[in-house]
Amino acid sequence: MEDFDQKPPFSDFLPALAGYYGKPLYAFYVNRGQGIASFGIESKDYPMMEFNPANKAYQLTPFVGFRTFIQGSLRNRPFLVEPFSPLQTRYSEQDNKFPRRTMFVGANEMQLQEVDTRTQLETNVTYIILPEEDFGAFVRRVTITNIGRHSVTLSLLDGLAKMEPAGGKLDGLLKDIGRTLEGFMGVYSPYDNTYDMPFYRLSTQPADTAAVVVQQAGHWCLSVMEDEDSTTLLPIIYDPTKVFGDDTTLLQPIELRSKTIQEIVDGPQYGKAKTPSAFAAATDVNLKGGQSLTFTTYFGKAEDVLDVPVIARRLLQPGFSEYKVSRSREIIQQITAGVVTMTSNKLFNAHVGQMYLDNSLRGGVASMLGDVDDDARMRNADEDYRLKVYHLFSRIHGDLERDYNNFVIMPTFFSEGPGNFRDIAQNRRNDVIFQPRIGSYNVRSFISYLQADGYNPLTVEAPSFTINELKTCEHIAMTAVGEADGHRAQRETLTGLLNAGPFRPGQLFQLMEDLNVQLIISRQDFVDLVAASAETNPMANYTKGFWADHWTYIVDLIHGWLAVYPDWEERILFDTRLPYFFSPAFVKPRSEKYVLSPTFDGLRKHVRQLDATEDKDKEKVAYMDQFINPQSGWYELEANWQHTKKGEIFRSSPMAKLLVLATLKFATRDPYGMGIEYEGGRPGWDDANNGLVGMIGSGMPEAIELNALLRLIRSTVSKFAEDLDIPIEVVELMDEIMEALEALRGSNPVMPDYDDDIGDVRLRVPSHLFKYWDQVASAREAYREKTKVTFNGKIRTLANQQIQSMVSVWIDEIDAGIERARAFGTRGEGDAGEFDVTPTYFSYNAVHWTRNGLETSKGLPLVNVTAMEIRVFPMFLEGPARMMKLLEPDEAGDLYRKVRGSPLRDEGLGMYTISASLKGQSFDLGREMAFAPGWLENQSVWMHMSYKFYLELIRHDLLDEFFDELRDGGILPFVNAEKYGRSLMECSSFIASSVFEDPEMRGRGFLARLSGSTAEFLSMWTLMMIGPNPFTLGQNGILRFQLLPALPRWLFNDSDNRETSWVSFKLFGSIDVTYHHHRGAENLFRIPPTRYVVGFGDGQTINADGPYVEADIADKIRRVVFVTSIDVYFEP
Repeated sequence: MEDFDQKPPFSDFLPALAGYYGKPLYAFYVNRGQGIASFGIESKDYPMMEFNPANKAYQLTPFVGFRTFIQGSLRNRPFLVEPFSPLQTRYSEQDNKFPRRTMFVGANEMQLQEVDTRTQLETNVTYIILPEEDFGAFVRRVTITNIGRHSVTLSLLDGLAKMEPAGGKLDGLLKDIGRTLEGFMGVYSPYDNTYDMPFYRLSTQPADTAAVVVQQAGHWCLSVMEDEDSTTLLPIIYDPTKVFGDDTTLLQPIELRSKTIQEIVDGPQYGKAKTPSAFAAATDVNLKGGQSLTFTTYFGKAEDVLDVPVIARRLLQPGFSEYKVSRSREIIQQITAGVVTMTSNKLFNAHVGQMYLDNSLRGGVASMLGDVDDDARMRNADEDYRLKVYHLFSRIHGDLERDYNNFVIMPTFFSEGPGNFRDIAQNRRNDVIFQPRIGSYNVRSFISYLQADGYNPLTVEAPSFTINELKTCEHIAMTAVGEADGHRAQRETLTGLLNAGPFRPGQLFQLMEDLNVQLIISRQDFVDLVAASAETNPMANYTKGFWADHWTYIVDLIHGWLAVYPDWEERILFDTRLPYFFSPAFVKPRSEKYVLSPTFDGLRKHVRQLDATEDKDKEKVAYMDQFINPQSGWYELEANWQHTKKGEIFRSSPMAKLLVLATLKFATRDPYGMGIEYEGGRPGWDDANNGLVGMIGSGMPEAIELNALLRLIRSTVSKFAEDLDIPIEVVELMDEIMEALEALRGSNPVMPDYDDDIGDVRLRVPSHLFKYWDQVASAREAYREKTKVTFNGKIRTLANQQIQSMVSVWIDEIDAGIERARAFGTRGEGDAGEFDVTPTYFSYNAVHWTRNGLETSKGLPLVNVTAMEIRVFPMFLEGPARMMKLLEPDEAGDLYRKVRGSPLRDEGLGMYTISASLKGQSFDLGREMAFAPGWLENQSVWMHMSYKFYLELIRHDLLDEFFDELRDGGILPFVNAEKYGRSLMECSSFIASSVFEDPEMRGRGFLARLSGSTAEFLSMWTLMMIGPNPFTLGQNGILRFQLLPALPRWLFNDSDNRETSWVSFKLFGSIDVTYHHHRGAENLFRIPPTRYVVGFGDGQTINADGPYVEADIADKIRRVVFVTSIDVYFEP
C-alpha cells in the first residue's frame, strides 16, 4: 500500500504464531506512524505497548509507538529527520517533496519502507513474532540504506517512545490511574552502570491489599547491531526526557536539537516514577553509497533480571534475526500448504491461503498427537485410542476494532486460547476435510457440551489430558529423562507432573522448564508419548447466558464429517456414549423473568423478559462444590458433567443427545408455533438484537435449523433401524408435548386470516395456541426443575418406529409454523409484506397478565402472562439464508431471486445487507438500533451472513448465480479494492453499506479477519474444488471416492498446447490433485470424471476408469499417508 499513512485508517494484527515450540506475543498495527499500535503478553492486560481501541490507536501510534530519529551529515550539511513522521505525510500533490512510504502486509509479518531523496536514506522496518524459542519476543528489524552516491554519516535513536513495565494486570490501571502507577515504575539492569540490558518492572504489584506482592518479572529490551561477521548490543535510552525534554506531547525530539546522540548515550538516565522509553542508540556510522546498516530490537518478558544476559547471548548469535524472519514465513507456509490452490486467478489463490489461516486463528489448527508408531500414523482418532486431536493457535476474536472482546494468546508451547462455542464450532466445520485423521472428534466434542436443559456453555477451551495410572507416568518419565541414577530427581518430578491431574501440553512444558526437567528425547517424541497414554477431557466454561443459535452448528459438523466418513455413521452416532455438560447456571421459569416495568418514556408499563438466567444457581453451585479438590482448590473434572442421583456421570449416545436437544427446542417454540423463543437471556446469531430477549422475542433461524435437525434424526434412525435410550425425564416431557399436541389438533382451531394489509396491527395469539404454548412451556420448566442438579438415572428405550412417528409429527408442526411465519411476513420502511422473504424475528407483547406476588432483585413485580399479541419486524438476511437449507434447488432459486429483488440488496455495492431499513423500530430491539444505518449490525453488509447466503447458492448447485455474485464483487477477493480500503486478502466482518451517510465510507471494510466468514468461504472452496460428498457408500456398503467440482472455465489455466486446461489444489491437506479439462469452453459444473490416475508414495500409479475410485484405493486416499497425487480427467 503506497502512501499508506494518508489512506483511510485501518487496523490489523500479526497472527501471533511462533510455531508448536515457540512462545507467541500479540501485536496489533495500524496504517499510521510506524504501524505497531500495541503488543504484549497473553492479553491486553499485560502490555509492553499499551492497548488502545482503534480510534485512539490511529491518533496515538505515531507519537507513543515506534519512532526513529536520525542525526546525520550529507556533503557536510547536518540534518535531523524522523522517518515516517506524520509531519511529512504526503496528503496532497503539493507534498511530493516528502518521502515516499509503502506498507507491505505479509501473512506473518508487516513491513514498512520510506524513501527520502533529500537525505539519500531508505528506511525499511520488518515486524515479526519470534518463532521457536523457549522465550517469547516481539521483533523489530530495521535496515537503513544509503541510496545516493555520496557518503552519509549518521547517528540514530530507534525504538518505543513509551514502554510499559511488567507488574500484573495493567490495562485498566494504565487508563484509570496511570499517573499514580508511574510511582511504581522503574528500570533495572543485571549489571551496574550499563544501559544495554534494561529491565522494566513495577516495584510491587499495585493492589491496595494487606498482602503485598513484590514484582520480580519484568520486560526487557535488547537491540543487536549486525555486521557481516559480528554482533553487538546497542545501548538503550529508557529515559524519555533525554529525547523529548519537556515536550510531553512527544511530538518532537527537543533534546536532539542541542545534543548529539552520543552525548545522550554518555549522559545519565533516570528511570523511576515515569513511563520509560526504549530507544536503541547507534552513533557515528558512515555509509557509503549503496551501504546499509541493520539492527534488530527484541522485546520480551523474563521472570528475573538475571535471565536477560542468557537471552542476550542467544540473540547475539550471527545470523539469528535473519534466520528467524525466514522461519517465521516458513511456519505460515507450512500451515497454509494444505490449501494450496492453483487456478488462473492468482489473487483468488492467495486469498484461499489467507482465509484458511484466519479460520485457523479462530478455530485452531487441527493437529494429531500420539503418532508413536507407523500403525498410529495410518489411522484416525476413532480407530486408535492413542491418537489425540489438539487444536493450536486459536483465540477469541479480540483486536483494536473488536475492543469489546478479551483475547487470550497463551505464551507457551502449543499455544492456544479459549473461544466462543459458536465461533469454534463454525470455524472447525471443515477440519475433517483438511485433516481427515481427526475422524468424529469435533462431532463428539460439541455434542458432549450439550446440557440437559438444551443449552451449552459459551466458552470452549482446549482439552486437557490426564494420566491416572502411576506406572504409566513412571514409564514415560523413564523414557523421557533417562534411567541413570543421576536423573532420579527429574524422573520423580516428571512423574509427579504427569500424575497430578489435568494438564495441557503447553502447561506441561512450562512446568518442566520451571522445574528444570531436561528431556533426552525430542520434544515431539515426548508429547506424542504423553498423548498416546493420556485420556482427553473436553473443557468449557459457562459465561454470560445462553445463546439460542449455538447448537445449530452441530448439524453442519455432522454433515461435514459424514462427507468423509459415511461408513462410520452408525458406530459413532449410536454406539458411543457421551456425557452432558453441567454448568452452574439455570434458565428461570417465566414466573421469575416476566417483569412488569415502565416503558422508556415512563408513560405506561409493559412486560419484559429480564434476567432470564440465574448465573450461579445455589443448588447447582452447591452440588459442584462437592468436587472441589482440597489440595488445589480447583474443581475436579467431574464437576463439569451431569450425574445421576447415585453419583455416576450420566451418558447417552450422540443420537440420543440430539433427540434430547430437539425435544427441548421443540418445547421452546413461541406462542404462535413459529420461531424458537429467546428465553435463555441471549438472542441468536445476530447478538446485536440483545433487546429482543426482553421483548419476548423468537427466531425463525433456530426453528428452521430444528427442522433440519429433526430430519437428520428421522432419516438416521430409519436408516439403521436403531432404538434409543432416553432419560426418563425427557420421555415424560415428550409425552406431555404429544398430549398437548393431540389436544391442540383435537380442538379444530380456526386460524386467523392473515391478509396482506395487516400493517402494524399486533395480532392476538389465538387462545388454543396460547393454551398449547403455556402447557408445553410449563412442562419444559418442570423438566428443568427435575433435572436441575441430577438425572434420576432411569432410561426408557424408544423404538425407532416410535421415534420416527413422533419426529414426523414435530416436523409437520414446524412446517406449519414456517408457513404461518410466511403469512405474517416482514414489515418495515419500504416493505409492506410484498417481497415474500422468509421472516427472521418475531416478538410478543403481553396484553393481559396477573401479578404472581414475586419481585426481582430490583423490586420490580413479576407476572404471569395470560394473553399475548405478535409483533412483526423488517426483513433480515439470516431468515432466507437459513431457510434455503430446507429447500429443493428450484425453491432455493426462487427465494434467492426474491432476496435479490428485495431491500436486502445493496445495488450500489452489489452485495446484501444484514437487514433492511430499521427506521421506526423500537430501541428496545437492541444495540443495533443505536448504530447509524449502514454501520455495524444496522443495515451494513455483514460478511458472515452474506457468505452464508452465497454458500447456499453453491450448495443447491445454483452455480451460474453463485459465480455471477462472486465475479460481480460480492465475495473477496473480487470486491472493489479502492472502496474496500484494505488488503483484498483479508475478509472484514462488515462493510459500510450504501445507506451510510458518508459516501466516502461506503464499501469500506471494518473489523478485520477473525470472523465466521472464513468458515463459509472454506465451505464454498470445498464445494468448488472437491464437491459435496467426496466419500459415499456404494452397493453392499463399499466405500467409494468421487471428485465432483464446480469450476467455471475462466478459473482454469491453459496448457501450452491449449487443447487442455488445468486446475490443481491440495486434497485433505496433503494430496496433489490436478484436474485436466478436455471439454473445451464448457464449465466444469458437477460433471463426473472419466478417469483417475492415483499416484502413491512408492512411485506406483493406479488407473481407475469411470466416475469413482472404490474400495481399498478409496480407503488409502482417505488415509492420506499412502497417496501423493491424483490426476483427474474430464473428457468428452
